[in-house]
Amino acid sequence: MKKVRFTELVLRDGNQSQLATRMPFADFVDVLPELDKAGFESMEVWGGATFDTCLRYLKEDPWERLRKIRKACPNTKLQMLLRGQNLLGYRHYPDDVVRAFINRAVANGIDVIRIFDALNDPRNVELAIEETRKQGAEAQAAICYTISPIHDLDSYVRLVRQFEDMGATSLCIKDMAGIMLPDQAEALVRAIKAVSDLPLHIHTHTTTGMAMMSLLKSVEAGADVIDTAMSSFSGGTSHAPTETMAAALEAYGYDTGLNQRQLKKINDLLSPVQEKYIEDGSLDPRVLTTRTDALVYQVPGGMISNLIAQLKMYNAGDRLEEVFDEVPLVRKDLGYPPLVTPMSQMVGVQAVNNVLGKERYANISREIRAYIAGEYGRAPGEINPELVKKVLGDAEPLQVRFADTMEPGLEQAKKDAGPLARDIDDVLSYATFPQIAQDFFAEREKREQNIQKYTIRRVEK
Repeated sequence: MKKVRFTELVLRDGNQSQLATRMPFADFVDVLPELDKAGFESMEVWGGATFDTCLRYLKEDPWERLRKIRKACPNTKLQMLLRGQNLLGYRHYPDDVVRAFINRAVANGIDVIRIFDALNDPRNVELAIEETRKQGAEAQAAICYTISPIHDLDSYVRLVRQFEDMGATSLCIKDMAGIMLPDQAEALVRAIKAVSDLPLHIHTHTTTGMAMMSLLKSVEAGADVIDTAMSSFSGGTSHAPTETMAAALEAYGYDTGLNQRQLKKINDLLSPVQEKYIEDGSLDPRVLTTRTDALVYQVPGGMISNLIAQLKMYNAGDRLEEVFDEVPLVRKDLGYPPLVTPMSQMVGVQAVNNVLGKERYANISREIRAYIAGEYGRAPGEINPELVKKVLGDAEPLQVRFADTMEPGLEQAKKDAGPLARDIDDVLSYATFPQIAQDFFAEREKREQNIQKYTIRRVEK
């Protein structure tokens, strides 16, 4: 029987796409043992925006969260999403920080690291692939799928060959906006399988309604693993429902390794959590709908929920469609970068600035300036010369890998993190998000000091 395996995304990308990653550990702790029994190829539970959100909003230690998940799920491979040289942040970090972070991620329980670069610049994933292999974990190299005048099958196949040369142990097509049509999925999978024997994973979103068709055609073309999310947190900006895809593929004669009764047990635990988020307003109904206009503006699921939250902060929620119209224009000006973190956030912020400002590019974010200067890597295409002139003047953008210009940062982070940083994991939290980590450390200290200790003694009569 033909086999296809599943990676479950509900705790990371499903959570990120529908809830802007605001799901606290307490809301999913009870479902972990049942997820561990399901038979998934892996579960994506960490990385992406979860790290930042744990520290910034949930006031949870992301490292401790990972250790708890590992303890509750001893039988399933745990997977994370890593942004190459950006780690889980929004800028590049020195090589020694990247190596230490990967070391600790694996030590705390990660088995598979999916590694991507927002620009598909292979220079920005090479070190992470090498270090992941060194630490004994699976290094899954991801192609950020996008559509533009400069992206085609040949460009993706060249990238696959480079990933293989770097030592990747598996591959992933990462369609973060859900724009990959079924025929495109089939053609790309066949093209990759023609040049590589590495296991191929398919990641896509239901944003445009294409996901289930594209996943089916991908499997028929030879894909080995597909990404899905449990039905309570599927659809809309999230992913194809796990139960539905498993049933469909089994009907076509595929062995999925999953059991529908166990999947129902899992979803029965998640359904009340979803209902709670709908009732308290955490789950915006707009992220549950199908947005076919995303086929034009290519905005990924996680970006939509973040744009909605950002516009609400400015009391400008009614201008979402204007921002969507502006996104592809900004993307073209920047040389068609794929809209994936951190580029999706950067392009999104600039689109909001352009819409809410007096004129386009009156306010250029610091991150966009750094991108134009070459600090994020090689732009896929030509950046608008007028924009380059406005930002750089007569200076030239950087041509080498930006991390090669950086001094080691780990020892300095150890010094700067201060006495509230208790171990190397805290130091790495500080190295990636200095101020946010310091605020978290201070709140943690205060919280622990406020815990009253009582001594219970027998009272003699």
